[in-house]
Amino acid sequence: MTTDFRTPALDALAKTIIPGEHFEFSAETARDRFFNDSRMLVVKQWVHNTFRTNPASMLEHMLGNLALTGTEDLLDLGCGNGFILEGLRPHLADGSITGLDIAPAVLDAARQRLHGTATPCTWIEGSADDLSSLGDDTFDRVMANYMIHYVPDLDRCFAGVRRVMRPGGIFQLTTDRTDRMLEMYQVHFTALRDMNAPEDLFKATPKGRLSLDNGTPQLRAHFEHVQVVTWQDQLRFTDPDPFMRFYEVGHNHCCASSEPDERLDDGFFRELRDRVRAQVTEAITTNGYFAVTKFTGSFLCR
Repeated sequence: MTTDFRTPALDALAKTIIPGEHFEFSAETARDRFFNDSRMLVVKQWVHNTFRTNPASMLEHMLGNLALTGTEDLLDLGCGNGFILEGLRPHLADGSITGLDIAPAVLDAARQRLHGTATPCTWIEGSADDLSSLGDDTFDRVMANYMIHYVPDLDRCFAGVRRVMRPGGIFQLTTDRTDRMLEMYQVHFTALRDMNAPEDLFKATPKGRLSLDNGTPQLRAHFEHVQVVTWQDQLRFTDPDPFMRFYEVGHNHCCASSEPDERLDDGFFRELRDRVRAQVTEAITTNGYFAVTKFTGSFLCR
């Protein structure tokens, strides 16, 4: 049974909370700031698994999309610390894995995570829009999970995927709707507003660059068949501490602390966290938990 967390109230809230403009960050910023270690990824992975309420995991969603038989050669663009690949690896016992990432720190973490497995693994440091080192018709499956918004040249990336993917292969691009986790953005923007924060901080997730809402036309320029498979979840917190770690470390205060800004000192972020924590604590006291609803999914391209 598919879990449906959408409600008219959430849809109405999204229209008032989520800004039309989204943050944009370069691949260099991602490499040198976000993923110069695995800390951000580890926090997100822990929270998404520990506090989820959908009985089916995101990994199960991906496995259903990929339809693996065990013999496929798989390329993971932006493989990060190998968390997803670790879950997929038993389903590729007689296949192979190639992980590519622009950030050497998380690539090393992936290498260590899968070290010693029988499935052959190759690790490549590089950008997802430069697949020139890979041969034509090399992979049965290609993945790009929650990373495509960092890729400098999307058209070059998709053309490269099309070239390296074998006939009959599947390209799975997983991303979010722009209104995912809107409850987190609601408490964040409320706190910013009460602090008279700079207007340029009121932006949506950088995934707005290619989201479930706008990605189909971009992908259809390169792939004949593009299917959207959605997935939902709701994180529920009965203690504000795990959420605050998710908000501060996993999401850089909803991107407000993603890059240095001389206007925003330590005192600013302490006050911001205090105000967000107070709202989350009030919700837990009133409702029994603080909910963060996830609207996400995958494009399946052939």
